[in-house]
Amino acid sequence: MILTSLDQSLELGRKLAELARPGDVIALSGPLGAGKTSIARGLLAALGLEGEAPSPSFAIVQPYEPPEVRFPVLHVDLYRLDAPEEAEELGLDDARYDSLLIVEWPERLGEAAWHDALWLSLDVAPDGARVLTAKVPAAWKDRWFPT
Repeated sequence: MILTSLDQSLELGRKLAELARPGDVIALSGPLGAGKTSIARGLLAALGLEGEAPSPSFAIVQPYEPPEVRFPVLHVDLYRLDAPEEAEELGLDDARYDSLLIVEWPERLGEAAWHDALWLSLDVAPDGARVLTAKVPAAWKDRWFPT
């Protein structure tokens, strides 16, 4: 999939909001400025968040709860983690029972940590467009929309 504008990234997030549910993990991978947070913002807006969602870069985990959004969501940014062991303190495994996890920089914990995640990887093309590839796990096969 090719995303040529911010609006298309936000729209992808809105479409994901129609498919996502508590217990899911959406892993957003790609270099700085690739559009990971834009996709997350579109998703959060479609779940009811008013205003722009802040990037969780410094907080690491930005929680959202009803009535702010339709169901609990944790927007996670693992960029600042120095070692995978640091993530244990975040309680992400427990949060998955009732929350959607949107995880930026998931590769900081390795792909094995997110074996059942919808893994979206973004690359920036020379013309500035974003090239998105998806690894769709079994739990998403019936929900994933054609690209």
